[in-house]
Amino acid sequence: MKSPKGRELITRVITAPGDDAGLFLTNLRVRGWMDHETLAKHRADLVMVALLGDRHGRAAVDYSVNPALGFPDATGPEGSTQPVSHVLPAWDCIAGNMAVTALLAAERHRLRTGQGQEVLFSLKDAAAAMLGNLGIIGEVCVNGTDRPKYGNALYGGYGQDFICADGARVMVIGLTDRQWRGLLKATGTQDAMAQLEARLGESLSDEGARFRHRAAITDLLSPFFARHSVDAFAKEFDSKGVTWSQFRSFAQAVHEDPDLSPENPMFHMIEQPGIGTYPTPASPLDFSRIARQAPVAAPKLGADTEEVLADVAGLTAGEIASLFDDGTVTGPRGDKFFVNAAE
Repeated sequence: MKSPKGRELITRVITAPGDDAGLFLTNLRVRGWMDHETLAKHRADLVMVALLGDRHGRAAVDYSVNPALGFPDATGPEGSTQPVSHVLPAWDCIAGNMAVTALLAAERHRLRTGQGQEVLFSLKDAAAAMLGNLGIIGEVCVNGTDRPKYGNALYGGYGQDFICADGARVMVIGLTDRQWRGLLKATGTQDAMAQLEARLGESLSDEGARFRHRAAITDLLSPFFARHSVDAFAKEFDSKGVTWSQFRSFAQAVHEDPDLSPENPMFHMIEQPGIGTYPTPASPLDFSRIARQAPVAAPKLGADTEEVLADVAGLTAGEIASLFDDGTVTGPRGDKFFVNAAE
């Protein structure tokens, strides 16, 4: 990218002809040569999606966006004043899917109209939009209060973790009316909850009431879990339609959950060269008319350089060899460039 020849080559790859080309997704928008205005001079129907850190162009990552918007202050044990940054890169995941959606939507527009366009959005805006869509901004503005920490409790309904007789920890959910009735039936607490409703003068069929009185509900459910191991109630919970799960570490999940193994058609055992063999997921989308492609080992950085230069940029073997020789492009580290003699 530092040389004029390299920039010219990148431009050629981005703006290559064909219906399946001219689609550019990047988080590096360089004014003057790798922006939509400049690239569109080479291909007018170019579709470009650019992901920024924030709308001002500053850098951002999940671990800077989350504290700025308040999620760590709402995460952690009830009563704690310390912020807790969770390990899930939520905005990376969401922004990645939004980038693909934007690219497909812009391509659909191009197929209908022949027009290209640029789509801009930022990691922080992806998070800020979700903050609004979840009602958190409205909650603060309308109620004039900040959301406190609720530990592992489900916000807005009933959901709580319990320690079982075998020391395992489970999460049970009573968010919908069906989930709630199934939980009470499986734990045999219908009569106790009816008595609680009588004392409160309020029906627990309302999810908001269940959230407000979660402590009293938890007090009535706790003895059941304290008396039973997970194995003792798992089948009964499943047969009664209870929404629940057991807390596991990553290692426990990998070793215990068949959904993370080839028993799940999404997973295949793949050998990653130099690393090892382990279950690797294909796409979670299962189309009825398109066979799900099996995953393959991750390529080394630069492994596809020659193929891209030949098939996308349309260069000859001699031109590709020259680019490798002068250092404009490179292949996998430690590998020597080789052009098939048949080419």
